[in-house]
Amino acid sequence: MKRMEIGVLAMLRKGEDPFSAIGEFGLKTAQLQNWDMDNLNPETAAQVRQNLERSGVRLAAFWGGYTGEIIWNSYGGPGTCGLVPANQRARRIDELKRGADFAKMIGAPALITHCGFIPENPQDPLYGETLEAIREVAQHCKSLDIGFWFETGQETPLTLLRTIEDIGLDNLGVNLDTANLILYGRGNPVDALEVIGKYVRNLHIKDGLFPTDGHSLGKEVPFGEGRADFAKIIRKLYALDFTGELIIEREISGPQQAADIRIAVDKLTAHLEEYGDPNNRQEK
Repeated sequence: MKRMEIGVLAMLRKGEDPFSAIGEFGLKTAQLQNWDMDNLNPETAAQVRQNLERSGVRLAAFWGGYTGEIIWNSYGGPGTCGLVPANQRARRIDELKRGADFAKMIGAPALITHCGFIPENPQDPLYGETLEAIREVAQHCKSLDIGFWFETGQETPLTLLRTIEDIGLDNLGVNLDTANLILYGRGNPVDALEVIGKYVRNLHIKDGLFPTDGHSLGKEVPFGEGRADFAKIIRKLYALDFTGELIIEREISGPQQAADIRIAVDKLTAHLEEYGDPNNRQEK
């Protein structure tokens, strides 16, 4: 059976090689994230391909952002994030389509993004409007023969499952962020795998704490210091015969980010070695 591969989330910035530091962690795969719409052009794509070839890094997916105000919490987020807000939807559909074109140019197998706080009530007119917007982007991805994957966190796992089923395209998948469900108070990643596990294509390996008030986001913390139970997550992934990428994400910068990533690589590798034994794959 193919082994799960550990990678890192890299940011696309003008004039920088986003993959140059990945080899220092002893890794060979990455997701590439972008928030700058000016990067979505053939010249930048050609440079990314050169950087990938030079570094020997395999691209696990392309994470596409969009413009406009985004408030990263459960209070301001519903009106600002993703394809849910009607006043930003048309522009962001276009930006995500451009992201999909760029993903194709650089050889990424899928486009990932946050679709926003998809309404939990399927009878809410906003639910249908949001689904049509997601379907338009996902259909564009399908026309390019790439996947469209939802990063988890802002919607409940059940709402995400319903969304995937209601859209009904065969290129839909999930990028399970192990901290976001916790940070937004939406649940936990182990239980989420019970609901959406068959659609999970790769993960963001990240840890965090639950919110302590009704307005703020929970706190991201280093691997193993939060409420994400990585031993159970890895065991559950093995039980699902998951073979995708485990992409480490640490949303800070500077030397501490690199130090935390190295610790996460070591601890995650140990989990894979311990629970990769077929005799240890059952839930405990």
